[in-house]
Amino acid sequence: MEQRETITIKPLEEKFIGIVNKANEPFPVIGKILPSFIKGAWLYEEQLYENKLETSFPDDQLKWKEYIDSEKKVMFLAFHAEECIGQIRLVKDWNRFAYIENIAVRRSFRKSGIGHLLLEVAETWAQDKSLIGLSLEAQNDNVIACRFYEKEGFVLGGADTLKQHANSNIDITLYWYKVF
Repeated sequence: MEQRETITIKPLEEKFIGIVNKANEPFPVIGKILPSFIKGAWLYEEQLYENKLETSFPDDQLKWKEYIDSEKKVMFLAFHAEECIGQIRLVKDWNRFAYIENIAVRRSFRKSGIGHLLLEVAETWAQDKSLIGLSLEAQNDNVIACRFYEKEGFVLGGADTLKQHANSNIDITLYWYKVF
């Protein structure tokens, strides 16, 4: 793909702090993932909505300098020319996984391989830190993201109905893992 050839991925630098949330754009909500645990394995079905909705996450307000030159956390930004079009943020977790705190791609660059490139960089970072895989959480109403994670080799490893109890918009938190 032509767009992909002009993509660069860079670790967070202080000069990029003002643009870290640029990739955080609304995404479609097309249904829900309904997980079940059967005979020792997590399975799921999709319940698709007749009418598509749209939602977005609030912009993250973190201590961004902590992600620069750290052994325990990192943030990578994807650029098309000088435009920030994606990001992935990781931390070394207690269970020896690299936990993906966030992955986002600007709407106009979705389905063009940017998410895959960001996951490749995340995997390299995790392996360089002698970690055993990648992990992340997704809400069960983010069907498109869950499809992407599965396509990228993640497996559903668990579900939690209480984690987002205070948020009436979220039924279930899903835990996805990619073991190296």
